[in-house]
Amino acid sequence: QVQLVESGGGLVQPGDSLRLSCAASGRTFSRFAMGWFRQVPGKEREFVAAITWNSDSTYYSEFVEGRFTISRDNAKNTVYLQMNSLKPEDTAVYYCAARWGVLVTTTGAYAYWGQGTQVTVSS
Repeated sequence: QVQLVESGGGLVQPGDSLRLSCAASGRTFSRFAMGWFRQVPGKEREFVAAITWNSDSTYYSEFVEGRFTISRDNAKNTVYLQMNSLKPEDTAVYYCAARWGVLVTTTGAYAYWGQGTQVTVSS
């Protein structure tokens, strides 16, 4: 079993930056591919970014590429999402997720999920 706890969400203005963290405990974190997803009320959860277990590959949604950066520190059992140039449309609950195996973008492929952290971008 893997437990994931997100933090770092909050209310920011357009153009601001925010860094989300996801702390993992339980099974071997360093063996998991990690992903960030987001969801707004009434819509399906959507892929944001993902990273392989050893950080040799990352992948981003077209909506965040160039503004967001995913990274991980296996020594700290933590994955991060650095969000720059935030827009109102980035407002959502952000979730981190873990899976064994290769990097993928589909929500159903991830076995473990955190509880989410709210990010609100508003002037």
